[in-house]
Amino acid sequence: MLEKVREFLRGPAGKVSAAVGVLLCLMVLYVSFRSNFSNDLVASSRTRIYIDAETGKTFMYDVTKSPTFAVPAPSGKNTGYPAEACFWTKDGKIRSEPFYVVLNSYVKKPGPTFCPDCGRLVVDHNPVPYPGEKPPPTKAEYKPPSRNE
Repeated sequence: MLEKVREFLRGPAGKVSAAVGVLLCLMVLYVSFRSNFSNDLVASSRTRIYIDAETGKTFMYDVTKSPTFAVPAPSGKNTGYPAEACFWTKDGKIRSEPFYVVLNSYVKKPGPTFCPDCGRLVVDHNPVPYPGEKPPPTKAEYKPPSRNE
């Protein structure tokens, strides 16, 4: 049986069949790759949540549009900064939807940033909490790290 297949592939019909098979495989690979790594996925990776430092309103921004750190905000000024998500409530529980905050360091204000909604510490790349985790300190509970640490 294997000899018949080899004989078929050596002939003109076999060569055409093999070429068509290879082309079909390449097309399947192309479609698969394109659907898994589409432009929508690339575009969504460039879009981030920003916050207008003047109005406190959040907005989506394509980070490839501006070479500056402060980006044009809906207010019309360059007061858009990356938003940090705060996932805590005033009583130290985890909230289902984050409250977005602009860090003091972004807007050249001294000191750490505390969420205006819950009053808890917000840091750069603020981590998503897990159940049972201790909440960050409030302004009253906060102790700055010593220089020796």
